[in-house]
Amino acid sequence: MTVHHRTAVRRGTGTAATGGEGAGGPATGGERAAGKAFAPEYQGALGALSVNSALPEVVERGLAELRAAEESGDHREAARCGIAVAEAYRRLGRVEDAERIWKASYRSARAAGDLGGMAWAAWSGGTLARQRGALPLAYRLLRIAADLGERGDDIVARGYSLAGLAETGRIQGDYAAVGRLHEQLLDEARRRGEARHAVWALEGIAQMHRNTGSYDTALALFEEAAETALRADDRRGRAWALRGVADVLSARDGDVEKALGLLSEAETLCREIRLAGALAYNRKMRGNVLYRAGRYAEARDEYAGALARFQEMGEARGTALARLGLLKSRARLGRDSAGTAAELAELHRELRRIGLLHADRVIARAAAELGVEAPPGADAAPRAGAAGAAR
Repeated sequence: MTVHHRTAVRRGTGTAATGGEGAGGPATGGERAAGKAFAPEYQGALGALSVNSALPEVVERGLAELRAAEESGDHREAARCGIAVAEAYRRLGRVEDAERIWKASYRSARAAGDLGGMAWAAWSGGTLARQRGALPLAYRLLRIAADLGERGDDIVARGYSLAGLAETGRIQGDYAAVGRLHEQLLDEARRRGEARHAVWALEGIAQMHRNTGSYDTALALFEEAAETALRADDRRGRAWALRGVADVLSARDGDVEKALGLLSEAETLCREIRLAGALAYNRKMRGNVLYRAGRYAEARDEYAGALARFQEMGEARGTALARLGLLKSRARLGRDSAGTAAELAELHRELRRIGLLHADRVIARAAAELGVEAPPGADAAPRAGAAGAAR
């Protein structure tokens, strides 16, 4: 793995500088405060919206501005407003609406000859594809977005698109390919004063360390991400970071109550801005913490709740992982081994369909833990390029 331990000790070097966006960067509603998180996907007439703006508010204001831009024939403004709406829909779990709006935004940007707007729309589409478990499509759209961002001299769009490619590779389990890219993007974010992007990169690097057993390094990075997000007033980033801290404290130390307390804090932050996906992953992590503590009935209920949320928002990977947690909890509560083995085989096929490189190892480990036969093709050795385990 090419993620370097030096990141964990670069504390206090975060994001105090303001850093410019460079020529062609998107409008962000005026000068940004030093070290504060901003949302570059909120552009044009929506540039004054905060990274912490409630998503229903973003949709309402965005649709109003989108209609006004369309009525006036301003294709560029329509594209920029549409990107904000598409992202808000995606985060709310309204995936069909998000799909419709990002494509319309791409067409509007193309009509305006706005390469930067096309890049942001393709980035939104690629992010949505990853959420839905269509990893090959996510890679294709994000590569298109990065190219458009470079050609359109929109370095922020290009940076977000590269980050999307890095995250897609990390979720797939290809750490060798994307570990160094996470480091490079972290360096760029710090240099440019982009606190939100720095938090994202810290969390991604931390997750890779956590999944490969480097708990101390992972904890230091998650804590740095949480502190950076707090200083930057990035509630979304802090919620994800607290989830990571809770995971490590549970897995490394068995500190159940502290982990659950951190997850409750993260849940409050998610609810403030209606983050459907983050809420679902937070609930799944509560299931993980309770399962590790042997509280299987409580874990079953948390996994079931997370599963319903993931299914509602079309989150394929989350759905599969919540199903795995639910399966393990039910097995511990006395489900028959034949039913457990049959569902485990079904989940093995689904994780492979999504494209997770560690699917075989995850399923083989679960089968060994539960004392059932592993599906054909599943073994404890990772497939080529894979690292870590699905979390």
